Amino acid sequence: MKTRFVFSLVALIVTVFAFSSCQMGADPWKNNQLMEPAELARILNDPAATKPAVFSIGFEADIKGSVEIGPVKDDANLQKFKDALSKLPKNANIVIYCGCCPFTHCPNVRPAFKLLNEMGFTNHKLLNLSNNIKADWIDKGYPINQ
Repeated sequence: MKTRFVFSLVALIVTVFAFSSCQMGADPWKNNQLMEPAELARILNDPAATKPAVFSIGFEADIKGSVEIGPVKDDANLQKFKDALSKLPKNANIVIYCGCCPFTHCPNVRPAFKLLNEMGFTNHKLLNLSNNIKADWIDKGYPINQ
């Protein structure tokens, strides 16, 4: 009885660690591929700065100058994003964002970032909106589309 309990406990622990490892490895970006909102706002506000191609891969293009793709969890919007990307050089400076919710719950950031990786882009970032677009961008007075 005791042996079966210990075996079950070990199996449960191994399963939890395996699941955690899979979840941690699920993000297709590296930490250095996250861009802080203040950094993007500074670039957008600087008339002399070279502007990145900014894509909204969520519901609205709130950030000034961003291109609205729509939620890329939908195949049609993912294809729309792919079509837009196909017009850019592989070393283009690209920033994507969703802003619907934290990354852990967002259905859009992973498919979009994975596509950028698969298409061979080398200079792409994910805007680090840890809460949502309202709290991390709009409420801070960063530039928005009117």
